[in-house]
Amino acid sequence: MFLNQLRRPLVALLLAGLSLPALADGFITRLLNKPVPGGVAVVALPEQADAPRATFQGKPLLTIREDGQRWIAIVGLGLDVPTGQQHIELADGRQLGFTVGPRVYAQQHITLKNRSQVNPDPAQLARIQRELQEQTDAYARFSPRQPSNLLFDRPVPGRQSSAFGLRRFFNGEERNPHSGLDFAASTGTPIKAPAAGEVILVGDYFFNGKTVFVDHGQGLISMFCHLSAIDVDLGQEIPRGGVLGKVGSTGRATGPHLHWNVSLNGSRVDPAIFIGTYQP
Repeated sequence: MFLNQLRRPLVALLLAGLSLPALADGFITRLLNKPVPGGVAVVALPEQADAPRATFQGKPLLTIREDGQRWIAIVGLGLDVPTGQQHIELADGRQLGFTVGPRVYAQQHITLKNRSQVNPDPAQLARIQRELQEQTDAYARFSPRQPSNLLFDRPVPGRQSSAFGLRRFFNGEERNPHSGLDFAASTGTPIKAPAAGEVILVGDYFFNGKTVFVDHGQGLISMFCHLSAIDVDLGQEIPRGGVLGKVGSTGRATGPHLHWNVSLNGSRVDPAIFIGTYQP
């Protein structure tokens, strides 16, 4: 009898201990922590009064206090990040490690009638390089504002058509992987901001067509392209749910759809993570 009485509190204590890691992870960690190439890693930070500063591969990271309790860093992992052990660096030089696991991405084969969108001529290549630099500069922006939300709204209703990370072949020739998430939607469908932010770039580009970039804060950037119309101006503040444009098929597109990129610390990551539809 005595052994049974002793065993019960010991079992209860062991069960409580096993549940601690799950309890320690807050909502943002459970939503976003997908540490694979093209994913997101959430790294717990040392406790301090002010927001810690941290970097990954020399780029500043988004840091927030999760559920009003602990500081975390939210790390964007590009498709080229190797699997295995990685680390972030704190302002005082300390390093905090995390592990990147594998993920296999499927292939997508697309046929384009406009061959210049597969093999551009020299003048088009010069234009593409200029436009690429504009967009690279926008992705590199790091503003101090706190993102209004990290569980994003879908920018348009409808089916997710082409997934993030697909190895893409245009007319049989391999090109860069799919850096965003596509939604099947008809021309003219309103596109709504998944989180509040500032419009930091608008343009009409060779590949992307009519395009809008929105800075949500601390290196978290959304890009929306192939629009038929842009309904915002450069420098405009747009609220969560505000209409920024309409679905179209401008640029390199085979039909109307929305292509949505999410960039974090300069790395394109899977937008499905932020709307809760991520599939390993």
